[in-house]
Amino acid sequence: LVGITGHSYDFKIEVAKIKGFKIFATDGKEDFIKNDIKPAGDINNLLDGIDVVVDCTPKKVGRENKEKYYKPKKIKAIFQGGEKPEVADASFVAQCNYDEALNKNYVRVVSCNTTGLCRTLNAINKNYGIESVHATMVRRAVDPWDIYHGPVNAIVPVLELPSHHGPDVQTVLHDVNIFTTAMSVPTTLMHMHSLIVDMKKPATAEEILDMFRKTSRVRVVRNAEGVRSTAEVMELAKDLGRLRGDMPEIIVWEEGVGVKGKKLFYLQAIHQESDVVLENIDAIRAATGFKDGKKSIEMTNKALGVNNF
Repeated sequence: LVGITGHSYDFKIEVAKIKGFKIFATDGKEDFIKNDIKPAGDINNLLDGIDVVVDCTPKKVGRENKEKYYKPKKIKAIFQGGEKPEVADASFVAQCNYDEALNKNYVRVVSCNTTGLCRTLNAINKNYGIESVHATMVRRAVDPWDIYHGPVNAIVPVLELPSHHGPDVQTVLHDVNIFTTAMSVPTTLMHMHSLIVDMKKPATAEEILDMFRKTSRVRVVRNAEGVRSTAEVMELAKDLGRLRGDMPEIIVWEEGVGVKGKKLFYLQAIHQESDVVLENIDAIRAATGFKDGKKSIEMTNKALGVNNF
């Protein structure tokens, strides 16, 4: 890690200072200096010393940065799911389409929800085939640190059909027929998905659960263990000693999987703050020419203590 950028001083910049990271100012550096932080330079100084940048700016800013900074300096960039697919040469979920990002200049890691959908649907498609998918996203209202937005006392439907998640899945799993709807609810911890999948081959619930248990970056939990909600999932992550209390695996409930013939029903939960961290690391390797996607996933999983298959 060469360094991080910031446009104003806050506790995250202070933590970066404590950890010894170089800090580069994207705007005026006066705010840093008055808080006893001497920037290592501006964003141009940072970009002059790197091979690839992970752009985590708000949506639409990444595209602007690409045109303003990355293309002129011929720097590879990893963008996030808030950007439109057209910003990059490939959209990316490591265990689904790693090879599509090999040596690409611009890679887009899809959103937390899309990543979660792709991880489990890819496993189903490989093992049983998919005729169609109908999925509903029950989205957290805001991230836990966000004290400015809501809703606090409402369920807000996304009045756009399909929601953007379905078309976004198809930028990674190109041939999966999927239709999605979404709503926001007053919680900050995780997202929840309710999925109905029409498979090409029949299966039992036990076979589906066995498949998920063998799928990298997916974790099966049980109501019988007392993991009945997203709150308890996050407590599990803390008790596992995860950095920042993260749960980068996609959570599937054992008791929430049901099969009737070729129709599969299941519930899954997404920790919106962490599942794409794994993908960004693998995207860096793919963009810089590391050819073995399976090995990259294993390396990332081991480094962050995630189940490794």
